[in-house]
Amino acid sequence: MNVELITREDLREFKTELLNELKQIFQPGQVQSKKWLKSSEVRKMLNISAGTLQNLRINGTLRFTKIGSIMYYKLEDINKVLEGNGI
Repeated sequence: MNVELITREDLREFKTELLNELKQIFQPGQVQSKKWLKSSEVRKMLNISAGTLQNLRINGTLRFTKIGSIMYYKLEDINKVLEGNGI
């Protein structure tokens, strides 16, 4: 059986790494750093259903780009809609 010693410095280093990783996970606005969002991210961000998002696309309120079967939305366009400026 191998025995490994863990020093206080090892624990401090582990704590620092763990805190940095948790900050990245829970950092507010993490999604905001992306330029393009998928439909699921937009629905989660706006707290809307898939049908509501479809209506926003159909009536031209929210522009999108479709690549293959995946629809992408510009974060800038979403912010314009939220601010009431529309597209």
